[in-house]
Amino acid sequence: MSEQRSTINADGAPEAIGPYSHAVAAGGLLFCSGQIPLDPGTGEMVGEAPAEQATRCLQNLQAVCESAGTSLDRAVRLTIFTTQLERFAEINEAYGEFFPSDPPARAAVGVAALPKGALVEIDAVVALS
Repeated sequence: MSEQRSTINADGAPEAIGPYSHAVAAGGLLFCSGQIPLDPGTGEMVGEAPAEQATRCLQNLQAVCESAGTSLDRAVRLTIFTTQLERFAEINEAYGEFFPSDPPARAAVGVAALPKGALVEIDAVVALS
């Protein structure tokens, strides 16, 4: 770790399933790795519907943010990846519960597959406090 870059590994988020950190803080921003809908306690997939999975992804991202001393409310950009883009309205509804006003910038991407068979993965860039 250097003064310009520090890694974050959050106790309240599921363990990384590969060689990556939950997030990296640099330049006043927190770059959060994509979260799939894994239960932090069991490491098992949560939810069968895209909306349920999106909610768990966002909860996991919130845990990562808290470990870095910030909040998902300070997000400046999120990317949502889904294998079921045709059901994006459901994902959007769940997302809206986390950002009822003044939402961050966002992109949505339809993909062929995600790790562990997830339907949704979400990453974030968040302003540090």
